[in-house]
Amino acid sequence: MLSLISETYSHSWGPLRLLNSFFFLAGFGFATAAFITWIALPLLWRFLPADRGRAFAVNAEQSVGKPVSAGLIFVSIFCLASLIFVPITSRCVWTIPIMISAMIVGYLDDKRGGYSEYTLAILDLIIALAAAVTIWGVHDVTIWLPGWRPTIILEPWCAIPLATGVIWMSINAVNCSDGVDGVSGSLSGTAIMLLGALLYTVIGNQTVAGHLRLPFNPEGQAWAIMALLMVGCLAGYLWYNAAPSQVLMGDAGSRPLGLLIGMLVLATNNPLFLLLIGSIILLNGATGLVKVALLRFFKVRVLAGIRFPLHDHCRKQLGWSNTQVLVRFMLLHLGVSGLLVIIALKLR
Repeated sequence: MLSLISETYSHSWGPLRLLNSFFFLAGFGFATAAFITWIALPLLWRFLPADRGRAFAVNAEQSVGKPVSAGLIFVSIFCLASLIFVPITSRCVWTIPIMISAMIVGYLDDKRGGYSEYTLAILDLIIALAAAVTIWGVHDVTIWLPGWRPTIILEPWCAIPLATGVIWMSINAVNCSDGVDGVSGSLSGTAIMLLGALLYTVIGNQTVAGHLRLPFNPEGQAWAIMALLMVGCLAGYLWYNAAPSQVLMGDAGSRPLGLLIGMLVLATNNPLFLLLIGSIILLNGATGLVKVALLRFFKVRVLAGIRFPLHDHCRKQLGWSNTQVLVRFMLLHLGVSGLLVIIALKLR
């Protein structure tokens, strides 16, 4: 919307040209989203459902009674901010209804006290498929991989299932990572910020992408604005979610966050970025999904001595405090993700 204002009126007032700058829109959008979220949360969280605790989770009783589903507030702010700050002609704007769908599914799950695992899996699959088709379309897709110089062209029958699987795994990994004050929001925010930086400075920059022999995404910088808007919303939320938390994001926040991470990964045209940038998120949340699936469907028992999500194992078995879990997971996340991304880009 702001870019349209710039195109229409910048000839009569020069400073409006700033509204056509992706860098300005990303920075101003970040600050605006953070401030509005910071103001809105304490005004609105009394209308949210109360947390009922999670079965088998460590220290779940500490969260009982706190407002949950804060994602309903900050994801709504993110969607409105995206309509304002992201160029309306960009394909990424089309994903806003899908973000809202993920938010509503999460909110209903929080309010009901939990859908069945299979119901959520199917709903997540539908949302992931819709996002995959919206971003990659039903046509050939060019992807790239670390250590493999030529690009790879995927036909739709291969590209869409791959993209759907990436997004589905991202949704569930972030959802399973939620459970310790500040951890899920911090890890997700860092992953989104790294992906946004890559899309702005590398994938969305034709000169840099060409130098590194990467497929150029002309909408990379629009995706970067969306990433910074969500980081802003998370900054406002984490102000109140820092231990001891006053409010919890719930599935209404974790599911859209996972969806956005998956969509940003697809925008880079490198599906392996989910492993590179989301390594600690996957280790914390998705490993437990694999463990349960192997036991339930194949009767194969692995990692029997480790609790999942991994943050529960660290608190229960290793005696880490919530603050230690947050700081140590963040240090690992920054170190591992930064190293893997540098290696992936240089191996080109």
